[in-house]
Amino acid sequence: MKSWRAIALLLLASLLVWPAARAHEARPAYLELKERAPGQYDVLWRTPVLAGMRLPVALKLPDGVKNLAEPTLQELTDSLLERRTIDAGPQGLAGRRIEFPGLQLTITDVLVRVQRQDASTSTEIVRPAQPWFELAPPRGRLAAAGVFLAQGIEHILLGVDHLLFVLGLLALVRSPWMLVKTITAFTVAHSLTLAIATFGIVNVPAAPLNAAIALSILFLAPEIVRARRGGTSFTIRHPWVVAFAFGLLHGFGFASGLAALGLPRAEIPLALLMFNLGVEIGQLAFVALVVLMARAFAVLRVRWPDTLALAPAYVVGSLGAFWTIQRVVMMLGGR
Repeated sequence: MKSWRAIALLLLASLLVWPAARAHEARPAYLELKERAPGQYDVLWRTPVLAGMRLPVALKLPDGVKNLAEPTLQELTDSLLERRTIDAGPQGLAGRRIEFPGLQLTITDVLVRVQRQDASTSTEIVRPAQPWFELAPPRGRLAAAGVFLAQGIEHILLGVDHLLFVLGLLALVRSPWMLVKTITAFTVAHSLTLAIATFGIVNVPAAPLNAAIALSILFLAPEIVRARRGGTSFTIRHPWVVAFAFGLLHGFGFASGLAALGLPRAEIPLALLMFNLGVEIGQLAFVALVVLMARAFAVLRVRWPDTLALAPAYVVGSLGAFWTIQRVVMMLGGR
């Protein structure tokens, strides 16, 4: 039990390095280029919006590119869409650099999808460390699958609220078998709602969803305190049930990182499969890290003061309460 306190404290300290407002806000921007004629493209540029603030990333096309029609803007609840048609000359955009000024100042990425006249497609991820890309020949479906796999891994590892919820669940687990049941239940639940939301069967507004996810973290805090004091409850006896119930909510949260891209419907199955697989890899890596570190503390017989016994629960509860209040205020239109 003491080893779990140690690992919880260390991981909570790591999570606290992130600004609280950034929890689960690493949605990528999206650029789509469709070649309609030699050297001419339809452009769709989507940038995320949070609490009325647009992601400070711009799109800079190569010199000499001309607009064939004035850009049109469409404001959505979670993003801003810009559409235009461009003429890049006889050589098109092949081998030319497209830049994203401001991306280097963020923690998000840009997902770029290119569709050529011959129906071939390519997908790239542009990261803050290199805020530009050059249009290259298509690399096939395998490369696209790898892009969505990486996006899923990144989405869960940058989703501090999701990781904190998983850590809270682990604090309630008392046996290896219960750990397997709990993680499996969470996986099945969020996989279901991830698919449902991505295919557009159910649409959950982002603001109340994010508030509910924060509330799920707050819910775990008193249960952790009760367990540390030797008490019991339905949640403590059956954490897998709670993992499944709240996993449905978190699945809709994962879907925001995929559905917001506005991918063509024909590409959704592959993207969904690989994105969900990436989420699972990231989640299992986090669980493995917790288990291995707990085992290491147990072997090393690390002792922590009794006064710190409930510190993880109070930190989980404090962050959960903060995020809940913050997101409810955002939902009601506050700043």
